[in-house]
Amino acid sequence: MQILVTGCNGFVGSRLTVVAKQRGYCLTKAQRNSGSVVDESVFSISSIDKNTNWKPALVDIDCVVHCAARVHQMGEEREDSLSLYREVNTEGSLNLARQAAEMGVKRFVFISSIKVNGEFSDSGRPFTSEDVSTTDDPYGLSKYEAEQGLQIIAQGTGLEVVIIRPPLVYGPNVKANFLTMMKWVEKGIPLPLGSIDNRRSLLFLDNLIDFILTTSKHPAAVGKTFLLSDGEDVSTASLIQEIAKVMGKRAHLFPIPVKLIQWGANLLGKPKVAQRICSNLQIDSSEARETLGWVPPFTLQEGIRATVEHYLSNK
Repeated sequence: MQILVTGCNGFVGSRLTVVAKQRGYCLTKAQRNSGSVVDESVFSISSIDKNTNWKPALVDIDCVVHCAARVHQMGEEREDSLSLYREVNTEGSLNLARQAAEMGVKRFVFISSIKVNGEFSDSGRPFTSEDVSTTDDPYGLSKYEAEQGLQIIAQGTGLEVVIIRPPLVYGPNVKANFLTMMKWVEKGIPLPLGSIDNRRSLLFLDNLIDFILTTSKHPAAVGKTFLLSDGEDVSTASLIQEIAKVMGKRAHLFPIPVKLIQWGANLLGKPKVAQRICSNLQIDSSEARETLGWVPPFTLQEGIRATVEHYLSNK
């Protein structure tokens, strides 16, 4: 099976190309222009937008896995941020899908985001693919608009579209908040998170990769939107404790009322940080299991162990 993977230098795309090759897929990798040694299997592009010419990379391709995206930029508060996200995530994705359909590509797997559903879920009510998006987050909105456009393209061309909305993805080489937590634990920093009893769904990188490759050819995946997780939700406090366990350290958690944490975060101008730490974000991934018979090959504990051990050995 011949697949085109976009964003092959990214966190998900780079791992996907390794595993796909191990499983016998024929790969074309798309990445931004760089000064690295030319690889015949790499299609180099300068940008992703409505004008990108993908056709040379789409010859004889059976399935496109579109991982490339403009992701959240730390501290970004530009007034035109929504237009920048739309340029890449919406217009760029739809342009690729249209050209894929024209070139006879059979399937298009789009890596979206749980942010399409929202930042937080109500207690005891996990997100499902049927929930209507009410997000005002620029990144999430650009992904939602791409999803809507892809469905229209599918209806008009017969392109088999599959949409995957992962939550926080962790694994070896993870960055951002998960990396920060590992650093906190390693340094033994006392954390005022002992009273937090929220529930959050996570997804180990290799579980996501396994599911992507499953949907690249499973007949029942066509036209579906899948929410995906490891299947075991955790609180922020228990996640930190699990990380500490793998490190052979003690998690220094002390209880502070959640409202006090939120007050302090507001005082520091970081209300969203407190929301992420204290709130729920649960997803119902039963459709992936029931429709495709898919079972995550790795448990949450196995995923955290692999992530932490890689971090410790590559500091």
